[in-house]
Amino acid sequence: MKAVRIISGRGVPLKRSDVDTDQIIPAEWLKRVERTGFEKGLFSTWRDDRNFVLNDERYVGASILVAGPSFGVGSSREHAVWAIQQYGFDAVIAPSFSDIFRNNCTKNGLVPVVASLGVVEAIWAAIEADPATEITVDMERLSLEVPAAGITESFPIDPQTQHRFLNGLDDIGITLTHASAIDSYESTRPSWLP
Repeated sequence: MKAVRIISGRGVPLKRSDVDTDQIIPAEWLKRVERTGFEKGLFSTWRDDRNFVLNDERYVGASILVAGPSFGVGSSREHAVWAIQQYGFDAVIAPSFSDIFRNNCTKNGLVPVVASLGVVEAIWAAIEADPATEITVDMERLSLEVPAAGITESFPIDPQTQHRFLNGLDDIGITLTHASAIDSYESTRPSWLP
């Protein structure tokens, strides 16, 4: 995964709570063999409604999804994270995330930013008033800033997850940081062992 230090961009106000992974990427999309092309399935049922926020041209090209509480509940499909990323989002801001969804985000490079409902509602108001409103997520300082709305907030991420983002480390990357210890162990391990 790529290293993430600062994400700056415009936001999309997804004013819904309890968004589950089947709404993010419906089950029929899970049959794909490839790990690409999931952006077409992102919120595909909702996108049939011409009034759905992702169909609003004002938000085309936005890179930060701003959602309601309990985002990503439901099954543990990584496909939900892939769909969000492949659509062009680098971060999701919400008051809360499902633990499994949040974990899938951190292992795939999608930044889950926890902000209070009051902050989320203020961001929604700012980006609805001006879709060009700039949002900045700083992974080094663990801060969320929306200058046009007067928002400067810290957000929680544990040190290991922050390290993972700052250094672009997925699970394989973390394992490879221990390559010399693995090589050392393997060089002394009896050859008759499996």
